[in-house]
Amino acid sequence: MNPQKFNEQILNNALQMDASVNFQLNGNMLIMPCPWEDEKQVTNGERVNYKAGVSVDSDGRTRVKRYKDGSKGPLHETLYETAHGAVKMTRPQIRPYNGRRRMDEEFVYVTFKFPKKYGLALTKALYEEEADEIMSYFKTRKEETIWK
Repeated sequence: MNPQKFNEQILNNALQMDASVNFQLNGNMLIMPCPWEDEKQVTNGERVNYKAGVSVDSDGRTRVKRYKDGSKGPLHETLYETAHGAVKMTRPQIRPYNGRRRMDEEFVYVTFKFPKKYGLALTKALYEEEADEIMSYFKTRKEETIWK
């Protein structure tokens, strides 16, 4: 199967997996109960809304909304990782009125997480190696890192 055609099918047509599950174009899912369960009442006669955009009607029809639109997404993007450390940067902030980046609101974070079972000597040795590796990464970056 050509993966390009599969992606086009998902983006252009609503999909129906079987008689009870429908994937809609906007990302929502509609789950219909089986026909032989029509006489059963799932809720107390009214729609029940749950967290994460799930709502269940009294007849069992379930709607699952896609993930929230307009959310900011992840706050940090990972630039570089070592075995026990990571370099993350806040997502670029772009001014809507002139399209320029807000450089004063972009920060780079370096975090290390070493297990306690390593002991102090091993932790210090690994820290020095990984700190050198991260500093060499900073030297090869195309954007200048401003240290405060």
